[in-house]
Amino acid sequence: MSRPKPRPEGLYTEAPSVFKLEDVKIGGALNRPEPKRKPRADSIRNREKLLKAASEVFLAGGPEASLEAVARKAGVGIGTLYRHFPTREALFQAVYRHEVDELVEFADRLAQTEGPVAALRTWLRASVQMVATKRGMVAALAPALDSSAEIYVDSGARIRKALAEMMERAVAAGAIRSGVSSEDLLRVMISLCYSGDQPGWQDSVIRLLDVFLDGLVAPPGDSGGDAG
Repeated sequence: MSRPKPRPEGLYTEAPSVFKLEDVKIGGALNRPEPKRKPRADSIRNREKLLKAASEVFLAGGPEASLEAVARKAGVGIGTLYRHFPTREALFQAVYRHEVDELVEFADRLAQTEGPVAALRTWLRASVQMVATKRGMVAALAPALDSSAEIYVDSGARIRKALAEMMERAVAAGAIRSGVSSEDLLRVMISLCYSGDQPGWQDSVIRLLDVFLDGLVAPPGDSGGDAG
């Protein structure tokens, strides 16, 4: 009886594993996670259009401020809106964050292009518009909103910081009195914005803010110290 021939060295060496057991599903299909896809360019454009449209629709307010109106304004279907923002809360938070981002960035741009008082005046007017947008969203989406959301804490801190820096710049330049803080100015603006909802309230608030800001302007020869 002949002996089996010895195996040639290296011919039957164990092949390296190309996949792991946990990578295989029943039936032989691989179970490896798919790489995360980047959002398509058209998807990004649609999201930006929806945010812009939502800001405009909710700024106008009234009974016409609805999700359907937002989709129409953006030129997309309601299904596209829900793919980007599955809930009303998601839409509210996205628009609110977008508005705050714009407001904070606007403060930075104004600091580079406008004088201290002009920058404050322009920024306050933009802030009134943001509050109007928020009020419109709350009126349209109120049943779905969580008033305790942390978004208010973070956004409020960013807005306060932007306004404080603008006020500090104006005081340092001797353009306004130092006896009024940025918190005082913010409190006045918010109080005026929520004092009523009659037609034209935004224009009224802006006029009153102009009067208030004019009263803060330091008179000639005043270095910005306390009035007295």
